[in-house]
Amino acid sequence: MSDKLNVFVSSVQKELEDERVIVQNLLITDAFLAAHCSPVLYEFEPASPVQALAGCLKSLDGCQVYLLIVAAQYGTMVGEVSITHAEYRRAKERKLPVLAFIKGDRGVTREPGTEALLRELADDGPKYKRFGNVIELQREVRAALAKLLKDQFGLAPSSDENEIATQTIEATSPFESQPLTRLRWSELDHEIARRLLAVAEGRSVGTLSNGELLAGATVRGLVWHDASARAHCATAAGIVLLAGDPSAVFPQCRILADAYRGTEPDGAPRDHEDIRGPMPSAIDRAIAFIDRNTRHPMHVVGLNRIRLDEYPVEALREALVNAVAHRQYEDAGRKIMLEVLADRVVVSSPGLPPSPITLPNLRKGKYRPCSRNPVLAQCLSYFHRIEERGSGFRRMRDQMLNHGLDQPLLGTDTGYFQVTFPGPGENLNRIRVPEARLTITPAMEARLNERQKKIVAQAAETGVVTNRWCVQHLKVVKDTAHRDLVELVELGLLMRTGRGRNVAYRLDNAQG
Repeated sequence: MSDKLNVFVSSVQKELEDERVIVQNLLITDAFLAAHCSPVLYEFEPASPVQALAGCLKSLDGCQVYLLIVAAQYGTMVGEVSITHAEYRRAKERKLPVLAFIKGDRGVTREPGTEALLRELADDGPKYKRFGNVIELQREVRAALAKLLKDQFGLAPSSDENEIATQTIEATSPFESQPLTRLRWSELDHEIARRLLAVAEGRSVGTLSNGELLAGATVRGLVWHDASARAHCATAAGIVLLAGDPSAVFPQCRILADAYRGTEPDGAPRDHEDIRGPMPSAIDRAIAFIDRNTRHPMHVVGLNRIRLDEYPVEALREALVNAVAHRQYEDAGRKIMLEVLADRVVVSSPGLPPSPITLPNLRKGKYRPCSRNPVLAQCLSYFHRIEERGSGFRRMRDQMLNHGLDQPLLGTDTGYFQVTFPGPGENLNRIRVPEARLTITPAMEARLNERQKKIVAQAAETGVVTNRWCVQHLKVVKDTAHRDLVELVELGLLMRTGRGRNVAYRLDNAQG
């Protein structure tokens, strides 16, 4: 199968909005389903049922699978049947595979039209599954689509994909999929949405039209269409990721950052920030907070003068992304805590790891990843360019060890999951220089004469070099010194500052 199957999700919109969003999210976050299926949800306005039906059927005609969700209500009528009923009949007419899911048992009171639809469904023969909650719905939908893909195309998920899917479905919180009406699309940060979707779809930011941006945010579970208000509104995940201040809706969506002078927290932090804003930006601000409250020794390696970080930035970023993506959002009273102490950095996230993940397994690195907030996890992995699937904790461990530090410590404290990054203490020489930071490469060094090498070494050691220094220490005339300096500027190794007698040359900021 070269192209993905378009799966048309059919239901009464208002009654089953939660279920529609959760099925859509399943199809875009489950590794196996996302590789072979694309959800299609036609959102229509209530004012013109006839036009709405035409739009629905046109959209359905471009799909290869019909997925029906039925509860109690029959929905908007067009002639003798509802739009949902008409969609089902079009799917039959086109001989599409029909996957039907009924909410509640046989004792549920349903509208007469709904009962008629169910009788027709039973008479036509497609098997349907019943579900009681969104976890059961996800489980049944995944099983039905996996069976369809295997029967028709010989495609089957791996055992790892199955286990990760099972664990993620069991752990999934209903929080992020809530279709709320607090914030409309126009009130969200479109630039952050544009950057996120550009990465997710492998496109440049400038190529996304406004329509494509809205469609992309909708299909990724960040926005939903409120037919009664004729507006697109943010889901809970959309608020967390794209609202100017998510804490105005969810007070728990903040990062409280404190930096202390000593090795223990006290009542007088030297720096404090209550970080609010779209969570991708909040993570960047938290990294900046750590940067300004930790040490950055300068190392001279050959001709390179390098500013080092006390802690590996990508390990810290991974911990913060995990905290935002996997925290327990139902706990509205607690925020993510960031503590920078003299000997360590601690990231504390509300909620313990979801079952079946345990601390011993996390510490050993023997676990399969799952998330209680898969939409947030996926979107943040795109935004911060972190691999979503796989062991983030193994990556953090490797990054710390490669930096010359001890591996991070995982633990819990009063309902918080904590990641502690031990620092170098007073021994800053433990910090290793990443090879990627050696910006003056051997090939570039080979292009320099001996005088120029000494000039760059002087600039790396003292931060500045002048024409006068070259004349005095290299025993050359001014023209030779000037020529050497100009060539180093042209190579991008030095930058010229000042005028007249105050002209000096420093290492280019991009180089060290």
